[in-house]
Amino acid sequence: MSRRLFLLGLSATALSACSTTRQPAVQEPVIDPYYQRMYGAVLNEPYPIAAMDLRVVDPKWWRQEVPYYTNERPGTLVVDTPAHYLYLVLENNRALRYGIGVGKDEALVFRGEATIGRKAAWPRWTPTQSMIRREPDRYGPYAGGMEPGPENPLGPRALYLYKNGRDTLFRIHGTTEPYTIGTNVSSGCIRLMNQDIIDLYARVPVGARVTVIN
Repeated sequence: MSRRLFLLGLSATALSACSTTRQPAVQEPVIDPYYQRMYGAVLNEPYPIAAMDLRVVDPKWWRQEVPYYTNERPGTLVVDTPAHYLYLVLENNRALRYGIGVGKDEALVFRGEATIGRKAAWPRWTPTQSMIRREPDRYGPYAGGMEPGPENPLGPRALYLYKNGRDTLFRIHGTTEPYTIGTNVSSGCIRLMNQDIIDLYARVPVGARVTVIN
């Protein structure tokens, strides 16, 4: 091999050894501290509630006050299941808006007007008969009910909708699957992030009017 070819090969080898394949840097989303506090850990409860990982939920589903024009009086809840939003109507054409997950079966069979007939903190949960028939292996063991706690599908709070004095079996509640907010889910009624259902629960009294758009 000639000296010239040898030196060219050596140079190429040196350049190859010094080069690296750079991956594009992944930019972590910058989350407003206001929302970090809103969805932070809740430790003053019978069971601790973890901070919400807001990276897994689109910001449009985060709790916020928005313009809202409606004939409903302040204090009314409007559950817009197709849009995956729940509105608490405020004064002056405003509303507090929450992102929701909507059950494919239980939540989609009710529409119209109801009232909050009962409220429960850390409620007991019992699957419906339709849920047990649909997934007996999953829900059958809980036919007698599940005690409150972090694994309970209703989460830390539940609002029970009544119509003409009777339980509609329609619930507004927390979740063990916050990443499903903004989607139609396999079971359940109307689920909110746990920090949101705690907030809503504190604002809404028994007897509040509810309108469900379906």
